[in-house]
Amino acid sequence: MLVLSRRVGEKLLIGDDIVITIIDTRGDGVRIGIDAPRSMRVNRAEVVEAVQASNLAAVSADDDAQAALIALVTQATQSGQSAQSAQAPDASTPETTPDEGPSPS
Repeated sequence: MLVLSRRVGEKLLIGDDIVITIIDTRGDGVRIGIDAPRSMRVNRAEVVEAVQASNLAAVSADDDAQAALIALVTQATQSGQSAQSAQAPDASTPETTPDEGPSPS
């Protein structure tokens, strides 16, 4: 890591197309300006780290959430199976048609 001392108004050049300007100093903070091409992403590290932590928390389920999801899937599967068996005709009982009277002989 390169550590430099700069005064307000002084600039740092990174490569050919990135310019960092010291705008102001206030107590324990420094305001900087960054001039970079639009194709270059410039993000604050703490924001990127917070988003990554939030994304990890969102995709990792705790034990209670996982158990609730399994219960829902099991319930939906069982409900689907009982609905299908209620609609399907019973194979052991032959289908009957209404009696249309005596058959002609």
